Amino acid sequence: MIDRYAKRQKTASLKEQRQVTIGRIIFVLCLLSFVLCPANAQTPANANAKAKANADSIYMGTMLKLDIASPIVVSAANKWKMQHYEMTVNVRLAKRFYPTFELGYAGGSTTQGDSLSYNGHGGFFRVGCDINPLKKHPESPHALLIGVRLGTAVQGAHQGTPGEPQPFRVKGDCWGEIVAGCQVEIAKVNNTSFYMGWTGRFKCLFTRADGTTVDTMNPVYIPGFGKRDIIGWGVSYHLGWRF
Repeated sequence: MIDRYAKRQKTASLKEQRQVTIGRIIFVLCLLSFVLCPANAQTPANANAKAKANADSIYMGTMLKLDIASPIVVSAANKWKMQHYEMTVNVRLAKRFYPTFELGYAGGSTTQGDSLSYNGHGGFFRVGCDINPLKKHPESPHALLIGVRLGTAVQGAHQGTPGEPQPFRVKGDCWGEIVAGCQVEIAKVNNTSFYMGWTGRFKCLFTRADGTTVDTMNPVYIPGFGKRDIIGWGVSYHLGWRF
């Protein structure tokens, strides 16, 4: 009994250490984004020349981003067996505006004592728009972004009590997000620019039926949103390139 308790304590301690390490890595990456922004700032002469060249331009390129933090965070910071993969495409219009489309796949599985057995997975997408509120040098490739998203997910899940699994069911959900973050250009090769940055998310679920009991048959996990609750949070760290 004592050995089992000590083993459980050791496992919990290792889990906490891993979460702290991941938190430190994300903090350093976010800090690096801010450091690189002024380091890569354009000189006034170059900024003015580029602003003049793009004065009448509306379309200013398309960017593809890959979220590299979520697959690590969701697998290390939860007791569930989870996976999360996500990509983003945005278009820069009139210097300040970034219509955005996000697409991904996520899922998870868990058994919680005698009360819940869950295994589900599915796809999700979000649409919305970001705006760069900085008025100085709007032509700069670096940007501070704030915006909104409308997200939806469709998943298939087995959910029930251990030993009495329920039939496979398909469920859709919808939510809204307020997002904020930054992106900085770290390198440029010919006409292709490479970026890094992060995004913080405040989420509000619109399909609010309770998912904590088996009777409701609403999956307890929503791809792209997280565990079913009215309010959720999230942070992503991405690498991207504009072409």
